[in-house]
Amino acid sequence: MKKIHIVLLVVIAIAIAGLLTLTKDITTYDSIESAKRKEGKYVHLIAKLDRSSPVVYDPVKDPNYLSFYAVDSLGARARVVYRNSKPTELEHSDRVVLKGQMNGEVFECKEILLKCPSKYKDDPNQQFKEFEKPVATADSTKTY
Repeated sequence: MKKIHIVLLVVIAIAIAGLLTLTKDITTYDSIESAKRKEGKYVHLIAKLDRSSPVVYDPVKDPNYLSFYAVDSLGARARVVYRNSKPTELEHSDRVVLKGQMNGEVFECKEILLKCPSKYKDDPNQQFKEFEKPVATADSTKTY
């Protein structure tokens, strides 16, 4: 084999190894039930905070412990434990994306992404209304 062939094979092997390490983080969104079937595997859940249950967080006692219940779009409910500080707008978020793994009936969360409610949720055209306001200029008294 020529040296160029050996170098190309090494480059291809490195590229394949790099792609394989990147696919480790690629997951699909799961429901709580499918996450229970994949116990111990890293999954992403899209859920809502169950507002009927309390959020357990005491920053004085343990600032790195947060527990709450989440409900997915299919109605399944699970207790979530997050061992980090509580996200600021957790109670105000529309939905949350939870990254972690199921351990029995508890979802051990490693990362929480908040999906905040839209600023223009009630009026989808609100964002355009500020551009419709008349602008006062020095020449606004002129008639055209």
